[in-house]
Amino acid sequence: MEEDGKETISIRESKRRERQAALESPDIGSGLCGWIIVGLSILLMLATLPLSIWMCIKIVKEYERAIIFRLGRILRGRAKGPGLFFILPCTDSFINVDMRTITFDIPPQEVLTKDSVTVSVDGVVYYRVQNATLAVANITNADAATRLLAQTTLRNVLGTKNLAEILSDREEIAHSMQTTLDSATDDWGIKVERVEIKDVKLPQQLQRAMAAEAEASREARAKVIAAEGEMNASRALKEASLVIAESPSGLQLRYLQTLNTIAAEKNSTIIFPLPMDMMQAFMKRD
Repeated sequence: MEEDGKETISIRESKRRERQAALESPDIGSGLCGWIIVGLSILLMLATLPLSIWMCIKIVKEYERAIIFRLGRILRGRAKGPGLFFILPCTDSFINVDMRTITFDIPPQEVLTKDSVTVSVDGVVYYRVQNATLAVANITNADAATRLLAQTTLRNVLGTKNLAEILSDREEIAHSMQTTLDSATDDWGIKVERVEIKDVKLPQQLQRAMAAEAEASREARAKVIAAEGEMNASRALKEASLVIAESPSGLQLRYLQTLNTIAAEKNSTIIFPLPMDMMQAFMKRD
């Protein structure tokens, strides 16, 4: 399976390079009319020097790239920038593309999980334009398309998961979404860098049911722990009674120790236990 995945990635990468090379190929289809118009534009620029120089020099920032169109066709070579570049008046136009990482929130999506539970899930996506030429030539609005695709991918991925998996395996879900989005947006020159699941909202009835289940489970564990404590205490008392039974004087010492404990607590009434044998001896005398 790993080899198949690597082959798929390599095929997709080769296709992307072919499309990029086709976009960056020289302007073959301009024709004679196109070359005449370009020549007239150059003559116009030279005739109006130095005023025309201000129309021909353009500047792009460090985080931007410029895609130049000449007579409606993308100019051969890679995107221009950063810094200075030249265009011809009347025949050239350009589009600036921001290459910085862009962040957007996925709106809360109502998703029906695999075990038929409705949850509301939202997230955040980090992406950037990897190839400015593909981002301009292959899609009308790369940002809007990536946002819509992220919402659909979130619903599709979560629809194959159980509620327990959604609550516990957020990292795996985010990685699966990132892989799917990166593969789908590769033709648009977009690189999805990171996907995170922000919040999972459950229905109120389900929250109360889960809280009641957790409370019942805690009470059951508490009862089990209390029962184990009683069992251990009864075993200790049994062992102590066997030890005391072996020595009658030990029982009397235990009585005295109990009296000492009661007296230390400053009680007004002290109950002194007497052996029944002693009382029977007085009763016989009477």
